[in-house]
Amino acid sequence: MSASALFTNHLASETSPYLKQHAHNPVDWYAWGPEALERAKKLDRPIFLSIGYSACHWCHVMEHESFENEEIAKILNEHFVSIKVDREERPDLDQIYMTAVQRMTGQGGWPMTVFLTPNLRPFTGGTYFPPEDKYGRQGFRSILLMLTEAWRDRRPEIDSAAGELTEYLQAVAAVQPAPGGLDAGLLREASNALARVFDPAHGGFGQAPKFLHTMDLRLLLRVWKRFNEDHALHMVRHTLDRMAMGGIYDHLGGGFARYSTDARWFAPHFEKMLYDNALLVPCYVEAYLATGEPFYRQIVEETLDWVKQKMTSPEGPFYSTLDADSEGHEGKFYTWTAAETEKVLGEQDAATFNAVYGVEPEGNWENGWNILYRAKTFDQFARMNHIPEPELKSLLAACRQKLFAIREDRIRPGRDEKVLTAWNGLMIGALAGAAAALDRPEYGDDAGRAADFILRRMRTPDGRLLRTYSTGSDAKLNAYLEDYAYLLDGLVSLYEATFEPRWIADALDLSRVLIEQFWDEAGGGFFYTGRDHEALISRAKDPHDNATPSGNAVAATALLRLAKLTGRDDLRDKAEATLRLYASLMKEHPTAMGQMLIALDFDLGPVEEYAVVGDPSAEDTRRILRAIRSRFEPDKVVALRPATGPAHEDLLPLLADKTTQGTAALYVCRDFACQAPLVGAEAVEAALKTKETRDG
Repeated sequence: MSASALFTNHLASETSPYLKQHAHNPVDWYAWGPEALERAKKLDRPIFLSIGYSACHWCHVMEHESFENEEIAKILNEHFVSIKVDREERPDLDQIYMTAVQRMTGQGGWPMTVFLTPNLRPFTGGTYFPPEDKYGRQGFRSILLMLTEAWRDRRPEIDSAAGELTEYLQAVAAVQPAPGGLDAGLLREASNALARVFDPAHGGFGQAPKFLHTMDLRLLLRVWKRFNEDHALHMVRHTLDRMAMGGIYDHLGGGFARYSTDARWFAPHFEKMLYDNALLVPCYVEAYLATGEPFYRQIVEETLDWVKQKMTSPEGPFYSTLDADSEGHEGKFYTWTAAETEKVLGEQDAATFNAVYGVEPEGNWENGWNILYRAKTFDQFARMNHIPEPELKSLLAACRQKLFAIREDRIRPGRDEKVLTAWNGLMIGALAGAAAALDRPEYGDDAGRAADFILRRMRTPDGRLLRTYSTGSDAKLNAYLEDYAYLLDGLVSLYEATFEPRWIADALDLSRVLIEQFWDEAGGGFFYTGRDHEALISRAKDPHDNATPSGNAVAATALLRLAKLTGRDDLRDKAEATLRLYASLMKEHPTAMGQMLIALDFDLGPVEEYAVVGDPSAEDTRRILRAIRSRFEPDKVVALRPATGPAHEDLLPLLADKTTQGTAALYVCRDFACQAPLVGAEAVEAALKTKETRDG
């Protein structure tokens, strides 16, 4: 009989898939909340805090090895209060205690294993532990017995260590302003720092494991644009090329895995996260606009097709993750044997496909399996093998379609179907940006449905956002800074894609709550948690990018964009104060401040303010919009006043007094001072072409 039939703990009523996965462990798990915290205080027991997420491979391993082990569970149940946390639902807890683990061990990761006093102060921890001692490492069972003894016999030592570590966490959280100028030199210095860690062979930054660095890539595109620095563009192109050709990209179904376990983007950690793909889409969109390379557009469209087909709820918003594992093996869903490809494709077509995608008879990975990747471009392979490139591409497209159809019948990796406001905000922005740049209005429709769902179903009556939603349950948990910032920025992009004024109205309303709840009146910048949030042992601001961009940086970016559209100087002032607060960090740690430097680039400008007047469905107006949107010009805002109907000048003063005499027109403005209008699509196209040539 399975463990799931024998035990049920306090997680059974939770909505998080990760917590529900542990609901039938013999460990007497609690979710983080008053019941568990009061129990720890009443019994005077240490808290065992375990933090992970549903797609985490090593989280599953530790569950199977330790949390399904009845002997280990007995120790935990008798001597600890065990709390399980989904880091995607509670990033505030993950942030605090990950900082503690990194301080104690010099590294971090998930599953995160932390032991706390009943007053929530950490005193020891780590990440994954094997159940028993082996390979010179202490096992989880031994650690529990050692801590049980220490709690009984050496409590003052534990309390002292916990106090010192808590003081450290509070000091780290208190960012102090430091002198530092805000100028374009910071952008150059960041580019130089990235060049020093750039991998010239395989692209990307640093060595294995290799992460995506999406904010840094978008920053480098801005450095290239501002300074005409060719090496910055080379770093972007080489990285995006190698990632999209590597095993980290799903060549059959679209979308990227979270990171590469090796330096050459070959062997991914197979979990697929909504946020990674939401951040990569703008990278490839901007690279397409900068270079005109069709391959980048193809990657965007394939990735967004995957999002629509596999990651979109029938209700409109987007799911969170796909697991790395299926049938108990990481990557099994995505990998192939040579025999399988030959059976599906036939001997002749399989020979070509296998040569292009690196499929080997004995396997190029583990267990005789092959990860699909491309060592050469289609053009290189076609020339080397004397095949016309169009013929090669047609053959490979048919092969991929056949293999994809077979793969669809395999047992799929688990999908975490909770909806997170922050990650949806990122995808809303990605879809909206792609809709505008690629002239694909259906992407804007998808973004609008998700935004409408969140604003209707994931807000309190007084307008505050909630963090998470699962089908069949009400949205819950106070939203964090990143939820507000990412959604706010996404709504600005959604307005610029669709020109529906309601998105600006909603953005302004969110900006009000953002400032009321998160702004630090004393020191500047934004706290990660709101004023009314549960009191924790520290209240941090989190200025650094991690896998996702800093909430402070995205808040600054969004407020600067919104201020340019609405003329709200108070919003610009908050953004610029945030930039000043982190000026020294941008100088000292530029590789951790990519999004903040993107915000700085926008603030430095000059920012072009484009006010279009015309019927949005008319071809003349659409040509004007295509002329604006088809160029890589990151420091701009775009608004549209319909030829008839309300102009909504109260929301968008940039549109005030803009008129047309029946022909679509464009006003080019800076700081709301506008040139004479360019009337008609031909005049706009010629003027913008001249401007692009002049700007170089």
